[in-house]
Amino acid sequence: MGVGGWWRRGAAFNVRRVSDLYDVLAQYPRVLSGQRRAVLLRDVRTDGVRPGELRWAVHQGVVGHPFHGVYLLGRGQQDLLDQLKALLLLLPGEAAFGWHTGAALYGFGVATTDKVHVVVPAGSAVPQLRGVAVHQSVLAVEPVIVLGVPCLPAVRCAIDLTRGLRRMVALPVLDAALRAGACTSDELAIEVAQHDRLRGVRQARELVELADPRAECRQESQLRLVMHDGGLPPAVPQFPVCDEYGYLRYRLDLGLEHYLIGSEYDGQSHLDRERLRRDRQRHNWLEERGWAMRYFTSNDLYYHPHLIVDTIRRAIKGKSV
Repeated sequence: MGVGGWWRRGAAFNVRRVSDLYDVLAQYPRVLSGQRRAVLLRDVRTDGVRPGELRWAVHQGVVGHPFHGVYLLGRGQQDLLDQLKALLLLLPGEAAFGWHTGAALYGFGVATTDKVHVVVPAGSAVPQLRGVAVHQSVLAVEPVIVLGVPCLPAVRCAIDLTRGLRRMVALPVLDAALRAGACTSDELAIEVAQHDRLRGVRQARELVELADPRAECRQESQLRLVMHDGGLPPAVPQFPVCDEYGYLRYRLDLGLEHYLIGSEYDGQSHLDRERLRRDRQRHNWLEERGWAMRYFTSNDLYYHPHLIVDTIRRAIKGKSV
């Protein structure tokens, strides 16, 4: 696919997560080209193209048809940027892309969606289009140009998402935004103050305080949140562990330095035979130096988070004896 498989064929704005790694997500804007030309139906007809010819061209994939009344000319797989440019022909001039769509354009699109997200000032009239979610905002809509399309600032996209998503999805958005360099912690703190008294702002304020650019993936951020919500001591993402000569040997997903306890998320990549061998060597090296390692899976994270808290609390108690 022209966008590396990130966007499902036939459902332009449905994110298919290829990786939960924030550094991979940060590369996504670089694969967008937006080379196809967007035209309205009336312009196609003005050029003398008959309806039957147009339907045939769409069927053959020569012409894209992302929305009713607008077409994409030119060959090649259409990508997100092509489709956003086509959508702009149908939107009012004050509209800007934001929320999940804005986050994807800035390189922190960790939250999945099946729609393109558009933000307009409160009271604006917007056409009802399949696959488009419109957010009417009481805050000023002041877009910047990103990859040639109007988009809300990255920090605004991050805070809007943090107010509107569940906690377990929202913290990864903030961590990914910081890691991608789309905004800073200070900018997040300033922006969240602008959302005072809006729905979800209390959650946003709390999560802004927890956001950390050292986190590398969605599950790592979620594991840290589970530990925080369980009342455990603050864990350090990507905690460095050095040998007796001061050389860095390993990084732990999460480290409690005072207790020498490490927490790790085991995903599908850990099932590889060679990866498993290296993990065993790593585990033994850490255990020999006093580290108590605890490993968790998606089943623990999404279905039994209380067991994560209990397991680490017991490890802390064992270290205190």
